[in-house]
Amino acid sequence: MFLLDFSVDQLMDMLLDWIYQQIVKVIGDFFGTLNQMGVDLFSQPWIGQIVALFSNIGWVLFATGFVVAVFEFAIEWQSGRGDPRSLALNTLKGFFAVSLFTILPVKLYELSITMQGGMNSDMTSMIQVDKVKSYMDIALEFVTMKEFGPLLAIIIIIMMAYAVVKVFLASLKRGGILLIQIAIGSLYMFSVPRGYTDGLIMWMKQVIALCLTSFLQSTMLIAGLILFKDAWLLGLGVMLAAGEIPRIAGNFGLETATRPNVNMVINTAQSAVHLVKMVAK
Repeated sequence: MFLLDFSVDQLMDMLLDWIYQQIVKVIGDFFGTLNQMGVDLFSQPWIGQIVALFSNIGWVLFATGFVVAVFEFAIEWQSGRGDPRSLALNTLKGFFAVSLFTILPVKLYELSITMQGGMNSDMTSMIQVDKVKSYMDIALEFVTMKEFGPLLAIIIIIMMAYAVVKVFLASLKRGGILLIQIAIGSLYMFSVPRGYTDGLIMWMKQVIALCLTSFLQSTMLIAGLILFKDAWLLGLGVMLAAGEIPRIAGNFGLETATRPNVNMVINTAQSAVHLVKMVAK
């Protein structure tokens, strides 16, 4: 009887672990599919027309910025401060920027989604039967079952739902945000040939932050669900930390929100003043 009970317990543990593994796998596949929808957005014909429109706007602004840069170079050349190598280098930077600002962000985002899907699949396959429980786990189970069972269960469910919904909403709107970032990126093409790359660098950081958060948020959420089976407190903390990734990335310069670039505005105003003075002469 003892051997039979032991075998049944082992079988039930394996069955419960398999069920939990499948649930986590379904959630991971769901978020992977949700993120993949952002990539599939750019395969739509009408989205392609919008991207092509802003690509043309970027080329027009690049050409206009190049003309302004040539005028600025002529003005500085008269005073002996013109640098043809700087003009050529800035023009080359602008050419590469205007050629890639509609292509590279989509490819980078697609790469992050592919890596996130593979990571979730690998982590889900690592769910195993827990053999030894620590004293912390035993104490938490005792508190949960004996003292604050129903209340604590409600709090845990609310916190899990908050973490999942926050990541869900962020994943749902990420494709649209990338489209907006591509549209905004066309406006920086005017300043790059003139040597003002602060706005473009800020835009590149925002694109990198979007791809980074798309990879880390879903990965952290799945990691929290895997940990929740054996250490619910630690797993819940990891799940809640997934929602803080954009804020942490912003503290290290990878800000996902758009902020005005004062230096670019000042430089544009100064260039307009110089251009007006040159035309007046």
